[in-house]
Amino acid sequence: MYCVVYGTHMNEIFGKYIRERREALRENDSSYSLRQVAGRIGIEPSYLSKIERGIQTYLSEGKIIALAKDLNEDPDILLALSGKISTDVQEIIRKRPRLFTQLIRDLKNLPDHAVLRIVREVRDGKW
Repeated sequence: MYCVVYGTHMNEIFGKYIRERREALRENDSSYSLRQVAGRIGIEPSYLSKIERGIQTYLSEGKIIALAKDLNEDPDILLALSGKISTDVQEIIRKRPRLFTQLIRDLKNLPDHAVLRIVREVRDGKW
């Protein structure tokens, strides 16, 4: 039961986010109608409508990435909102699962500025 409720809640959050973003873009550009966005990412408009209403539960990683690009969004954000993690990140974690899961757990309660500082230091090779 918990998984069903959690899944439904994730669907609603993801769908609401998609709808709000698409409609905000449509205010200035009519090419962001539900029908046109669905066509550009290769799904039926009725399916996108169900996703936006939190009814439908599944979009492949590829479709979510296409949707993110179409809506000028970060694909990792949309994947996370849909309850997924990109394949490349999964592969990184699988190479050293104990280290990365511990790192994520340790970072969980840090404020954003602290996490960003760590990311910058790693990226800049200061470790």
